[in-house]
Amino acid sequence: MKFDRLSRYALLGMVALAALLSGCTSYVTSQVTAFSDWHGGTDATRTYAFTHSPQQQNNLEQATYERAVGNELVSQAFRQVSASDAHYYVALWYGTHSQNVTVAQPAFMGPWPGPYWGRPLDPWGPWGPWGAYPPAYVSETYPVFTHALNVRITERATGKEVYNVTARTTTDDGSLVDVMPFLARSALAQFPLGNGVVTTVKLPVGKNGGIASNETAAAASAPAAASAPKPAQ
Repeated sequence: MKFDRLSRYALLGMVALAALLSGCTSYVTSQVTAFSDWHGGTDATRTYAFTHSPQQQNNLEQATYERAVGNELVSQAFRQVSASDAHYYVALWYGTHSQNVTVAQPAFMGPWPGPYWGRPLDPWGPWGPWGAYPPAYVSETYPVFTHALNVRITERATGKEVYNVTARTTTDDGSLVDVMPFLARSALAQFPLGNGVVTTVKLPVGKNGGIASNETAAAASAPAAASAPKPAQ
């Protein structure tokens, strides 16, 4: 299990690095996992209030992320009311995990020191007259950040959990606040997902760094039991 997880992070790190070097990072891709006992109801019952842990009380960061999630709940016909009038309570959890990923990179080396002037002064360059020499490998270490948002919806009257969804994305940017709009949109874009469903949501990045408004999200979903044999995290 530990090896599989490290391998996954190494792969994500290489993907992030390739996107960074190419200069064409135009999408934020998130894995969304949902657990659901949602039975619908009418728009009139879709009233909610945010609840907080003691650490989240009077917290500006919490309030900022609640606005992002609230914007997405509005698009699903939810309406925010006072806690005493709410049909549902909505709780948020969020965080960032950082890890350094080491990747072996090929470094081609020839038998002659540089500089290599190119043709016609240096017809073989670093490869020599007998073809390319086998590459040596050097290890490069890069930071990788996995951001997560969990949205939990419970019934106020009974305390029963009716919807629990988590969105995760991995980037080379350590700022959670920058990626939060993408996580909130991804988590609720297909509300309500079925129980045990894992979906991948791909959102376009606009010129100002936010979600592009002139494109739609691409997503593909499948039941967790039918996905690859690895735990949904």
